[in-house]
Amino acid sequence: MFTGIVAAIGKIIEVKALGTAADSGVRLTLDAGGLPLADVALGDSIAINGACMTVVAKNATDFAVDVSRESLNRTTGLDVPGEVNLEKALTLADRLGGHLVSGHVDGLGTVVKFEPVGESWELAIAAPLALAKYLAYKGSIVVNGVSLTVNQVSDESDACRFSMNLIPHTVEVTALKHLKMGDKVNLEIDLIARYVERMLSLSSPAT
Repeated sequence: MFTGIVAAIGKIIEVKALGTAADSGVRLTLDAGGLPLADVALGDSIAINGACMTVVAKNATDFAVDVSRESLNRTTGLDVPGEVNLEKALTLADRLGGHLVSGHVDGLGTVVKFEPVGESWELAIAAPLALAKYLAYKGSIVVNGVSLTVNQVSDESDACRFSMNLIPHTVEVTALKHLKMGDKVNLEIDLIARYVERMLSLSSPAT
């Protein structure tokens, strides 16, 4: 589990194919940036742009993860070098500063606006219609591993458009600063919304 509070901006420095078949995954080597690795063991989980991955190798400043083709097909930003948001898995002693995050990407959104508004930034994203029922005003959403609060939701014919306000600190300490119109982003819906939808979808037992 994670919180969606980014601990460091890391960087994918190498992408190496794990095989030659079409369904082969890749091994990513990442510079951990400011993320301390002293307490990270092989097999531990680190969220990379919101996707939970398992550490398979590490040294003092770098670590590596293997990403399956299935994960690559369902995420964005994990197959090319560049800056990424990093967060280590929660311990029971950590503060829950964002919201409960599983690190499982539910779908890809498309950036339709990322512009300064006053001292902050407005980030608007078009999400797949399948995720529309999970998006609510003042609800939580994870974008590339960052826990954000939805400020506006608009259901359209081909997508659900929602927007968020990013304070300067969030832009400064995350890789969201690099987003531009048309970019794909990893989205994870709120866990509570997921369970509420499941409960409501089941028929009441016969009495």
